[in-house]
Amino acid sequence: MQRGLNLLQQFAGTFIKDVNLGVILIDTDFKLIDISDMACRVLGLVKKDVLEKPLDYIFATLPAEHQMVQRSILDGVVVRNHALSWTNNEERYELLLDSNVLRDDDHQIAGAYIIFKDVTNLRSLEEQVQRSDRLAMIGQIAAGTAHEIRNPLTSIKGFLQVLRKTLSEQGLERECGYTDVMLTEMNRINELVNEFLLLSKPKNVSYTSVHLSQVVRDILPIINNEAILHGVIVQCELSDQLPMVIADREMLKQVFLNICKNGIEAMGDGGRLTITERVDPEERKVNIEIHDTGPGIPLFVIDKIFDPFFTTKEEGTGLGLSICQRIIHDIGGHIRVSSKGFGTTFTLSIPFP
Repeated sequence: MQRGLNLLQQFAGTFIKDVNLGVILIDTDFKLIDISDMACRVLGLVKKDVLEKPLDYIFATLPAEHQMVQRSILDGVVVRNHALSWTNNEERYELLLDSNVLRDDDHQIAGAYIIFKDVTNLRSLEEQVQRSDRLAMIGQIAAGTAHEIRNPLTSIKGFLQVLRKTLSEQGLERECGYTDVMLTEMNRINELVNEFLLLSKPKNVSYTSVHLSQVVRDILPIINNEAILHGVIVQCELSDQLPMVIADREMLKQVFLNICKNGIEAMGDGGRLTITERVDPEERKVNIEIHDTGPGIPLFVIDKIFDPFFTTKEEGTGLGLSICQRIIHDIGGHIRVSSKGFGTTFTLSIPFP
């Protein structure tokens, strides 16, 4: 019996220390008795600083309803497979949480445990599949209708331009102003149609070996001009030692321009846009980080920014980031976004052979 007890104690100690799970043990006073290394990493805690401390103290900066552990757990409330999003100062995690009470020999509650798994990658993959399905559906609709919209637009625009010229020759300036408004709105419709077409699989994709640093250098004059208009400083940390990637050069330019322009427009005078290139040899990917010093993206919005038609801009279509994500996904890469309440970083990871 004693041998079995010792073995159980050894297992418990090893489980807390080595297992790749978040484990939290609390007593009936709502104090933290033990915590696994993985839980410390996810929650942004230092083990020696939080042991024997009340959980109210540990999570004092959070409202009660947003704390991971509620006092109701000590009343016997059982939780199974509860999905929870958690953000510390460094990263955001998607967690799956279980909790239950621990009872002594007299069946009295002696404490409680919380166990959680990090399912961030699985949730991210699921969301990517859902977005890809939505984009594919929208792309099919776009491919079938965009040309039908564009053809009459071209005719209407042509006749309006002729009409405007005639009105101008007759000195009817007010009527000319009306035609200018119509032509401007038609151009907006045409731009939206162009973005619809980009959602469908492009027919003229040209995948070749591409040097990412050169792609960024090619578009730097455009980015710098946009930055000057908004009083933003652009800083680049480019490398000539990057491995080549297989991609469509023009589409990569579109992705970089779109994300850089979004970052520039999010900042006021004195903002800074930083473009950094790094190689991840273990994952065999090149990472391009585009960081702005803007106000950041709220947590309730950050999950939606890649959704088609979601936009916070008054005149935005909500398709730009969706298209960027599809372009990067089509070459086997992915886009991550992180925002800490001040500043936003987009990381584009592109595999190399």
